[in-house]
Amino acid sequence: MASTLRALLIQRAARLQERPALTAPGWDTLSYAQFRNRAEGVAFGLLAGGIPPGPVCAATGTAWDWAAELAAAASGLPWDAQGWPIPGEVLGGSHFHAEAGRGLYHGREADVGEETPFHRGLTQGEVLRRLARLNDRLGWDHETAVALPLGRLGDPALRAALWSALYAGSHATLHLPQTSPGARALPRSRAGSPWDPAPFEGFWD
Repeated sequence: MASTLRALLIQRAARLQERPALTAPGWDTLSYAQFRNRAEGVAFGLLAGGIPPGPVCAATGTAWDWAAELAAAASGLPWDAQGWPIPGEVLGGSHFHAEAGRGLYHGREADVGEETPFHRGLTQGEVLRRLARLNDRLGWDHETAVALPLGRLGDPALRAALWSALYAGSHATLHLPQTSPGARALPRSRAGSPWDPAPFEGFWD
């Protein structure tokens, strides 16, 4: 069982590899292995310029925000909506997958532990414990597919839902407002109805 959010990303990619992890506008569908590569590419670029002095954030309104949040967690950096904005060149631009950050990223492994702060006073270990309890209630697993509104990507409840999907090894789809989640069948979906934020409210409190 993963003890950190960094380990969670690595373990899910290792175990699920080619299973679908994320579908998003402009990205098509990424497997777990591909999504780990994308998140770590952001981490390389983020760290290539040196470790930021405080919390980081990304608010592009695209799936890059989710990759950036994972990159921050995997790098042992706190995440906060008011934090240092990750530059666009790191989010798929010229600094994405920067080779200069590769060694720094792998060197951070020893610094990321259960007590590493992540968000709103929560450590990585506490976030994982909350995800475990939430997953018991949700019953999500690697056969679950869930559609989530891209326009609410910055909402704490939706971020908790994305973390829940990663924890469960589920397939998350970020859809645009004009795209009905029911317009195309999601594979092996147990999420036949629109996404309900209620189970995720207060997750970060």
